[in-house]
Amino acid sequence: MTSGRSQVISSFTIIKGSLIEETYSIFRDWDQNLSKSENLALMRERNTIGASSTHWLRDVSKVLNRRFDSENRDRSLISLAKANCEQDIWKPLLLWHMTQDEYLLKDFLSEFLWKQFKDGTFRIYTDDVLKYLDEIPKNSDISWSGNWSDSTRSRVASGLLRIASDFGILKGTKTKEFSSYHLPDQSFLYLLHVMASHEPNARRIIDSKDWRMFLMDVSDVERELLRLHQFQKVHYQSAGSLAQLKLPNESPEAFVREQFA
Repeated sequence: MTSGRSQVISSFTIIKGSLIEETYSIFRDWDQNLSKSENLALMRERNTIGASSTHWLRDVSKVLNRRFDSENRDRSLISLAKANCEQDIWKPLLLWHMTQDEYLLKDFLSEFLWKQFKDGTFRIYTDDVLKYLDEIPKNSDISWSGNWSDSTRSRVASGLLRIASDFGILKGTKTKEFSSYHLPDQSFLYLLHVMASHEPNARRIIDSKDWRMFLMDVSDVERELLRLHQFQKVHYQSAGSLAQLKLPNESPEAFVREQFA
């Protein structure tokens, strides 16, 4: 579920931001019979996002090239955009897919921000994120892309907070606070399908730290599963540490075809 850059910390994609509207627009026009490089070349040639400069067009192309595996892991996310999936449903799925190959964003959301949320922290400041960034070098498995200046560190810290705000996890302008976030049912069901395509063990899916990105702990996930089980959207049973989960579709692509075609 990881790729070559999943353990690399880069400032570039964080500073460029979430690019929600740009990504959705580009994926709606994506030709899944072409390669990623061919699709991005067409995007730059036609300027399908209406970029005001060739510099910004190039930067968007670079970000998408780094973030997404359009031919494998992220193919179903593209299918959702092409099926005109509502953005309220699509946005959290974009966030999940983004984090699968962006260590810093995933760690920030599922470790740092989650801890602040569970500790009852009311406000999050840029200085708090800078302290978090100072702790990362202690992890020997992580490599850094380039040497960051103080200015770059500040831009990355601000960028992380801005991305969390773009996806509705935080709210506010200068001062960030946690919002009352709720993951839509169809988003939740999609994430179950995409996680199950990589991890067949139901207990590990429920226990995944990925849910923390949406301010959900294990009990929240189980409560949603029980509710959806009552409405016959999934089949879920749990006894102690054992869990059984049966989803309505055999793959994320099949779920997309049934729900959004």
